Amino acid sequence: MRRVRAAVTETPGAPFTVRDADLEDPRPREVLVRMTAAGVCHTDLAMRDAWPRRLTPMVFGHEGAGRVEAVGAEVTGLAPGDHVCLTFASCGACEQCAAGHPAYCHAARARNFSGGRDDGTTPLSLDGTPLRAGFFGQSSFATHAVVHERGVVRVPSGLPSAVAAPLGCSGQTGAGTVLNRLRPAPGSSLVVLGAGGVGLSALMAAVAVGCDPVVAVDPVAARRALATGLGATAALAPGDGLAAALRDLTGGGAHHVVETTGRPEMARRAVGALRPRGELALLGLGGEVTFDVTGLLAKGVRVHGVIEGDSDPGRFLPELIGLHDRGLFPLDRLVTTFPFEDIGAAVAAMEDGRVIKPVLTFT
Repeated sequence: MRRVRAAVTETPGAPFTVRDADLEDPRPREVLVRMTAAGVCHTDLAMRDAWPRRLTPMVFGHEGAGRVEAVGAEVTGLAPGDHVCLTFASCGACEQCAAGHPAYCHAARARNFSGGRDDGTTPLSLDGTPLRAGFFGQSSFATHAVVHERGVVRVPSGLPSAVAAPLGCSGQTGAGTVLNRLRPAPGSSLVVLGAGGVGLSALMAAVAVGCDPVVAVDPVAARRALATGLGATAALAPGDGLAAALRDLTGGGAHHVVETTGRPEMARRAVGALRPRGELALLGLGGEVTFDVTGLLAKGVRVHGVIEGDSDPGRFLPELIGLHDRGLFPLDRLVTTFPFEDIGAAVAAMEDGRVIKPVLTFT
């Protein structure tokens, strides 16, 4: 056991409260990581608000980066002192994992959203009682985390932690949707709906592979300005006539639209912005979406639901780091850092739109 500090959610929807907790030593295939940075994602807030009461108190956080402090007896490929990025958990043995699509692991729910390990245990305790953890296999809103080795990716020591942290979810979700799932040809048109961390990651990936035009849509003027600074051909505010404006900008309709807002009305608008046989990728967590099926059939639209960019993190995150090193994936331009103890301020800044990707830093 070791004493750690963790941002605890006492009941569903309650604010994060930083408290002392106890953390178990790693099991044979687990890794103990001292956190140096952790991104804050809208998914953390959405899941916190909808989390089952029976699985509280709970520690969230799923964009961790840090250094390995200890490894279990059966861990290979990682050693104390390694700089690492944490990502989602997967079993490594099911059909989807074996095919290189661990985001669709058959054991994903138990390993990422059960409030603990897949056997029901949790490595954290609070005042002698179990403290739920294992969110996306990590619960990185804490000074330390015990993570299964499959959720740990070694990164270069020179990569800033504030950049490494968002790679584990928002970076690979947005970029992976473009690079792994849509795979646009150079010169094809791509529209991103929502210029947050996920949307701008998709935009940067589209620019990197030569999409043209690349168009961003967001209600916040500062985010539209950043989108154009990152290479977007144009950036529009949502509103009446959006689909027609997008068709004009893309020469009759986009080849690809990436929808990150989770708003059903935006998903429907996306269909109207596509050209015949265009592709729509849905990334945002939201409610039910109803489409005019006749319209989808008539246009031959292909709809993708994408989790975590359909990426295999051990392969894909080094690719993203390579793009970052070449200046083609400047994720640092999205980041604003906050001390871990100021997690409430980081959440407020994200919710009111003042920052795109808040990243908590640990001393």
